[in-house]
Amino acid sequence: MKSFYSRIISFITTLALALCLLGQPVVAETKKQLQQDAESNKKKLDAAEAEAGDIEAEKEMAEEELEEAQNQLIQLLAEVDILKSDIENKHNEIAQAQADYDVAKDEVDRQYNTMRARIKYMYENGTTSSTEYLDILFHAQSLTDALNKAAYAEKLAEYDRNMLNKYVEAKEEVEERQRALEEDLSELEEEETDLTEREQELNNTIEEQRATIENFSSKLAAAKSEAKAYQKKIEEDNAKIAKIVAEEKEAARKKAEEEARRKKEAEEAAKKKKAAEEAKKKAQEEESVKEQEKAEDEDDEDDEEEEKPKESSGSGSSSSSGSGKGSEIASYAQQFIGNPYVPGGTSLTDGCDCSGFTQSVYSHFGYSLPRRSDEQGQYGKSVDGMENAQPGDIFYYVGHVGIYIGNGYIVHASTPATGIKITPATYRSISSIRRIV
Repeated sequence: MKSFYSRIISFITTLALALCLLGQPVVAETKKQLQQDAESNKKKLDAAEAEAGDIEAEKEMAEEELEEAQNQLIQLLAEVDILKSDIENKHNEIAQAQADYDVAKDEVDRQYNTMRARIKYMYENGTTSSTEYLDILFHAQSLTDALNKAAYAEKLAEYDRNMLNKYVEAKEEVEERQRALEEDLSELEEEETDLTEREQELNNTIEEQRATIENFSSKLAAAKSEAKAYQKKIEEDNAKIAKIVAEEKEAARKKAEEEARRKKEAEEAAKKKKAAEEAKKKAQEEESVKEQEKAEDEDDEDDEEEEKPKESSGSGSSSSSGSGKGSEIASYAQQFIGNPYVPGGTSLTDGCDCSGFTQSVYSHFGYSLPRRSDEQGQYGKSVDGMENAQPGDIFYYVGHVGIYIGNGYIVHASTPATGIKITPATYRSISSIRRIV
């Protein structure tokens, strides 16, 4: 009976041991699998977060570009308003010039008809240049009377000629002014077309950027959702692992506390040592500074009389303003008057547009200007008012630039019809004056 119980106890012990041996690998394998799953999900989470970060960065960049495009559109609309105002003023000037032309033409016609009527009258009454003088002599009461009448006839004819020439010159002057105004109007209308095209381009850009941002928002939401799912899986795996590795964490915690305590003690010892060394070094530096100040005070007393003449020797110096360079630029720019205007061109001889002209002129003197006229209108230093302008300054109008040459005039690449020419600086509303040199 005792042997029977012994065999049962032995069997139970063996079975328990077997179960223990079988249970250990199962626990280890479960822990390992959970760790592998957590690592795999962590990599996927990192990839999803990285993708979300890239998408968000691209979205922010698109939003910045959208804001920049909107700011450019606001500036452009303001410039369009200025340009439309200039065009309206130019139409009014042309209408006034037409009215002046009509008045001058009517006066020429009136004077011409008056002279023609006088000649016709003289012809119908048998008066000629030769018989007229004979008639004057025969009917004169005296020689003095004859001379006075002959002089009167000559003055009358000369008066007719002078008045006719005067009115013809006035009519031609009005015609020339009208032609110049029409050229200015043509230039303004071309620039209005360019600004309208730029406005459309900016509107297209804004719409594209908005669509891009909306697309990025959808992608970003999907990436964040995916990252959230991986994060949830990781949290679930970590919760399971936490139950298995509780003892390992506790041991690691105690070990970390011990290492932290030792590290803290070592750091405090190092700090005390460093503080002592710094205090010693500071005391040495203070002693050295005192000795150096004492030596410098003695040298200053010896050199005081010698330094005074040196201080007064440089009191008459002055600096140049650099305006001579601006005059050189203005003179150089005038060499190309009469050369053609070519949209998008930068050649001073073969053709250029307004900003290409200013860019190429300044490039000859080693200055690098932006390509577009609105960018040049913000380049360099601002000049407050035309009364402070100097030759070589850039005058910026809405969508147009020129180079100031002094005495109230600019030289600029105007239109394909007129090319490079000189124009009064106030022929349009001045947006800004910039000094480059």
